[in-house]
Amino acid sequence: MEGGGVVSSEKQNAESNATSSYTYWVREAKVDAAPLPVPRKLTAEDVSIESKASNHLGSAWNKAGTWEEKNLNKWATERIKELVLSVGSLEFSSGKAEVAEVSRCSGDAFQVTVRNKKRVGYTYEITVKVKGEWLVGEEKKTFKGNLDLAEFSFGELDDLQIEVKLTDDKDLLHQDKQRIRQDMKMFLKPIREKLLEFEAELKER
Repeated sequence: MEGGGVVSSEKQNAESNATSSYTYWVREAKVDAAPLPVPRKLTAEDVSIESKASNHLGSAWNKAGTWEEKNLNKWATERIKELVLSVGSLEFSSGKAEVAEVSRCSGDAFQVTVRNKKRVGYTYEITVKVKGEWLVGEEKKTFKGNLDLAEFSFGELDDLQIEVKLTDDKDLLHQDKQRIRQDMKMFLKPIREKLLEFEAELKER
């Protein structure tokens, strides 16, 4: 009995080793038969073909239309400045003023593609330098000031607010300063109209 048990055990070990060796060889053979694909960069022709073959939005690599965000800060900042500067000048009952510079224009603008749908958004704040002249009696006096537009976002321009600060008004009386500040708030309407143009252009990008 003991002798038969030893023979049986050795036979089982041999069969086990043979099976293990065979399985290992098959695994190696599969690896050799199916090498991993080598990634390659998309060419302009590839992108063109993909664009014609599909109506999906976003990058050519993102066929599934999953989340993809595009930063538009550079374009948005430059475009907001251009549009606000184009407001030009306004005339009032006792003087006139013009947009001299957009001294501060900071924020973020973006385009998001999610589930093959495009969405855009932005949040900005700007400071606009103005200069003008005011008729005091029969004498014209010059002044400078800033128009501060606090944080505004896409679709919220109806709530846009403007704060006027005079920076060079030493030759003006208090009541004249008050009237100038009130008149400078008239810049709010044309600036809002320019920002609505910006929103329309942003949606078309």
